[in-house]
Amino acid sequence: MWRLKIAEGENNPYIYSTNNFVGRQIWEFDPDTGTLQERAEVEEARCHFYQNRFQVKPSGDLLCRFQMLREKKFKQRIPAVKIEEGEEITFEKATSAMRRAAHFCSALQANDGHWPAENAGPMFFLPPLVMTLYITGHLNSIFTSEHRKEILRYIYNHQNQDGGWGLHIEGDSTMFCTTLNYICMRILGEGPNGGLDNACERARKWILDRGGVTHLPSWGKTWLSILGVFEWTGSNPMPPEFWILPSFLPLHPAKMWCYCRMVYMPMSYLYGKRFIGPITPLILELREELYTQPYNEVNWKQVRHHCAKEDIYYPHPRIQDVMWDSLYICTEPLLTRWPFNKIIRDRALQVTMKHIHYEDENSRYITIASIEKVLCMLACWAEDPNGDCFKKHLARIPDYIWVAEDGIKMQTFGSQLWDTSLVVQAMLAANLPEEIGETLARGHDYLKKSQVQDNPSGDFKSMYRHISKGSWTFSDQDHGWQVSDCTAEGLKCCLLFSTMSPKIVGEKMEPKKLYDSVNVLLSLQSKNGGLAAWEPAGAPKWLELLNPTELFENIVIEHEYLECTSSTIQALILFKELYPGHRRNEIENSIKNAVRYIEDMQIPNGSWYGNWGVCFTYGTWFALGALEVAEKTYNNSATVRKAVDFLLTRQGDNGGWGESYLSCPKKEYVPLKGNRSNLVQTAWAMMALIHAGQAERDPTPLHRAAKLIINSQMEDGDFPQQEISGVFVRNCMLHYPLFRNIFPLWALAEYRKRVPLPSQA
Repeated sequence: MWRLKIAEGENNPYIYSTNNFVGRQIWEFDPDTGTLQERAEVEEARCHFYQNRFQVKPSGDLLCRFQMLREKKFKQRIPAVKIEEGEEITFEKATSAMRRAAHFCSALQANDGHWPAENAGPMFFLPPLVMTLYITGHLNSIFTSEHRKEILRYIYNHQNQDGGWGLHIEGDSTMFCTTLNYICMRILGEGPNGGLDNACERARKWILDRGGVTHLPSWGKTWLSILGVFEWTGSNPMPPEFWILPSFLPLHPAKMWCYCRMVYMPMSYLYGKRFIGPITPLILELREELYTQPYNEVNWKQVRHHCAKEDIYYPHPRIQDVMWDSLYICTEPLLTRWPFNKIIRDRALQVTMKHIHYEDENSRYITIASIEKVLCMLACWAEDPNGDCFKKHLARIPDYIWVAEDGIKMQTFGSQLWDTSLVVQAMLAANLPEEIGETLARGHDYLKKSQVQDNPSGDFKSMYRHISKGSWTFSDQDHGWQVSDCTAEGLKCCLLFSTMSPKIVGEKMEPKKLYDSVNVLLSLQSKNGGLAAWEPAGAPKWLELLNPTELFENIVIEHEYLECTSSTIQALILFKELYPGHRRNEIENSIKNAVRYIEDMQIPNGSWYGNWGVCFTYGTWFALGALEVAEKTYNNSATVRKAVDFLLTRQGDNGGWGESYLSCPKKEYVPLKGNRSNLVQTAWAMMALIHAGQAERDPTPLHRAAKLIINSQMEDGDFPQQEISGVFVRNCMLHYPLFRNIFPLWALAEYRKRVPLPSQA
């Protein structure tokens, strides 16, 4: 059976940690683990997922939950409650449902204090890792037969009915992900017509029916060129000379969004070297299988701008094609010939590799995220196949692997801090210190041990990095990358804990570390009042015209985000109440400007676009949470009134809310098919209305929503897994299985606390 190991470092000289691996979560297969009953439970979950894979596409994350509940010997002892038709919800029934949810959620906590869970969903994360291990000759040493079986299970489970794979598990098929997953199956041993339900044959037909892999988007062309199944001459240039440009130029890397920078850094290195993996018999077979014409007859120059219509989310403007053509025709032929290949290209490659090594070291070889991880690892191997840097990368691959009933997937890099900070706030809202005090204390300890203690090493500004001391990351301390909303939520939690008895929740965080967090937040605020996520925004907006990807929008420069701004407002207002003497004027001005930004970002229908969750429901919850603590009410704010109208007009007949992930890419509200309700979104809307004072005006919509949540609760206190609820860069979805526990619990806690309810007595 698969077993999740928490906060453990392996006996490996190539792995190290800044905090003794607190927050680390890795899976290993142990053939001797598990009783017959436990193994049967896992197999039943796998079968159930496969049979229902087109109805509910995200996993329930059941393997992790089975283990956590088993280790805690959890048994739900609070009786289930139901609200009958026409029945009024009493304080006692609301309390019972909330306590059941809190006790179940408490049992999912790991021994280091965090809540382990999947954070995946995109279908282009895992295949490049398999391809890289194949290229470097480490596939068999890293992935056992059990790994291979579960990777294939995941691919089969998320193949669409038309034979392709979407950009994410709920998306329509794309050339990019269909090609990558087809190649992944072939590398893992499936024949050209093999795979469950003829998976390979169906996928290849999907690809060839749309013109073959010459119609891949740019990232696909890059990966196939690396593998040897495409020619570099068929890709647009990615010159590493970009990394030696003068800093005053608008195109300088320092002005790029960190994720874009970290992707194109190793990509440009591999492009600059024209790196190609070993041409094996399998590679030659793939060259025959994936094209509609013989490989040696492809006009590579002509196909550079080809892209399947299914993959185009951001169509390139004509000016960009002119720029690529200029680089392709004029610049690259010059830079790849003597003497410029020695004078300029070699130096550019050295500088690019210096940046790669710096990022690797400062993230303990985790890197910023999964796409970057694989590219940086391959760049290290290309530089020195036997070097320590590549070995350190191999040691951190387990940090990205997650196992669930739908198979093995590759995570973004983990959402340990984000999930834990939200669980803690939901638990605190439930106000059950006597029942879950130990859970709260462990969560507090995890948060304190996970705060980043130092800035990046050396002259970090010359390496285009921002301060990180006092921040929290999205995942764990070793990751090292500051995020404003994670920092704000972590700060909020520690401030709330500081008001509680240390006998229950442990010693409070020392003020200096709280001040460091505030410093990070203030440093990330823009002139318009909004908060950037990772680094200060401010690069010219026109740079987005040079977005080299067809798959994503707004990825070239850093932007401000509603959720980051809202979280920061809430954290700074609470901090100001508890530490009124620290940077008071700066904090008050920051809050004022941030509130103005929130108000300015409201769209005409009364909602806000959510950047990290689906979508207008999520954004509106964040916005109203900030406006409430800033003392903007239904009575004194037209912004709040418009938001309330938006939410009330979208409540379903059963009392819930349900918004499709399609709202995110389309940037307009799209309800779920059949006007279904989603419990996570219902909780967001319910809490947003509570923030806006709905209980004082007319609590009926809140009662209807609470009834749906209560009646949807399962026997053990869990809630059913429904549609995917997370997102990044507008059109790629992320699965957060803990959301189904966090937000219904939190909504019930706020409902019980702030909505007058009758008592059975």
